[in-house]
Amino acid sequence: MRFARTIAFWMLAAMLLACHVVVIQHSLTARFWEDEAFNLTVPLNLLAGLGYSSDGALSGSTITPLDPRISTGPTVLLPVAGALALGGDPVISARLIPVGFWIALIAGLFVLGRRVAGRWAALLGVAVPLAFNGMGSYSPIQGPADLLGEIPAAALLVWALVVLPKRPWLAGLFVGLAVQAKLIALLALPAFAVALWVLAPGSGWRRLLETLKRAWLPLILVGVPTLLFEIGALLTFGASGYLDHLRALRDFVRGGGQHVAPTTISQKFETLGGAWFVPTWVAGATVVLCVVLIVVGLLMARRRASDLRLPLMLATAAGIGALVFVGWWSTASHLPLWVRHPAPGVLAFLPVIVIVAAWGAREIIFAGKGRGRTPQRALAALLAAAVTAAVVAGVVGHVQQTFQPRSETLATQRADVKIISAWVEQTDTEWLAAQPWGAAIAPIVMSGAHAGMFDARAMRDVPRLTGMKCETETLVAGARYRVCAPPAH
Repeated sequence: MRFARTIAFWMLAAMLLACHVVVIQHSLTARFWEDEAFNLTVPLNLLAGLGYSSDGALSGSTITPLDPRISTGPTVLLPVAGALALGGDPVISARLIPVGFWIALIAGLFVLGRRVAGRWAALLGVAVPLAFNGMGSYSPIQGPADLLGEIPAAALLVWALVVLPKRPWLAGLFVGLAVQAKLIALLALPAFAVALWVLAPGSGWRRLLETLKRAWLPLILVGVPTLLFEIGALLTFGASGYLDHLRALRDFVRGGGQHVAPTTISQKFETLGGAWFVPTWVAGATVVLCVVLIVVGLLMARRRASDLRLPLMLATAAGIGALVFVGWWSTASHLPLWVRHPAPGVLAFLPVIVIVAAWGAREIIFAGKGRGRTPQRALAALLAAAVTAAVVAGVVGHVQQTFQPRSETLATQRADVKIISAWVEQTDTEWLAAQPWGAAIAPIVMSGAHAGMFDARAMRDVPRLTGMKCETETLVAGARYRVCAPPAH
């Protein structure tokens, strides 16, 4: 029987690995979209000797050092610069870095699952990120290869949970690196503070003092990556320029960089509920079932005097982390209905909630062992099966989605941009203006030119790349995009 379970486990593990490979391959060849292209300008400019700067498409369309509008940070973009320095296709080379973080996310979840509840829980936890659907908005997460900071931040938060019990200082460093992958990862700090308190020995004031004693070094290390980055900013701008940099960063964080109609809490929850490859009601019911299994499992384990520190730490950290991310986003009425915003917390903490739910189901079932088929064992098994079925359905939905026809892919973009790239090289064109912001950004970056915006003062006399019909002379045209002469003034 044990041998049969082992064979079944490795067969399912191989199938799940194949699903991850399919999704990664699909993501690597997906359309290179504007936010990715905007992020890519930073490592390209760094290698060109222009410093850690963007093309400033959203900041006046001039080379912009430490652009606050680039919310994906150096934890991601510096490794991308290293990958680009090795040669190869710039888009694929850049996308391999987020893929590496996706693999780290999966590995971290497997370690947590196996540690707390065995290999089957590990398998379930590894499957959960595949059930997430980040495509349903204007600003999507297409897949694990997108050159964005959300998945890297989630991976680093998961590994912070992995090392927290024995190496809290390293957990602090991982959280700090997550912040420099995506600034919003700062919202994870309350979760890790409570996790440290759960892991501390003693009770009452003694426990609080022990928590503070253990927290000072991790807290310092949380700030080290950001401190180093800000020291670099100070050296770049000088004292007065640095203050302007801080004001621009403050304004971007407070405003979200978007100007949209106010959104409501119900709209946000509807959006989050729809961000899975299962119906919204299935996603909501799965979360409820997980919470039930965790709570009952903790109560049962407490009666049996089991060691609760690890599952309790994971349950509280993941619960608080998910609530803070979702709560912040849902109440921030100035932010649009983009699931990207809470995605670092969703991808890091919801799989952990599912893992601890698997632990809870096991605790309930084993608590009744030897006393026949008690109703609580049967119910726990039923709830665990329902959670597993929802996750499996999400994985299947994601894999099915990869086989749907795509109107544009990286290959079609390359074919369309090839003639434009040749024209850019022949004419020694340094800048192209996108008209409007959106799909036109990526082909500009792929062509080798710097990307500005058509309505920026600096772009008045710069040719414009667009997917629309030219109102002036057409300088060069591909199948989907064309370059138009700047308008006469």
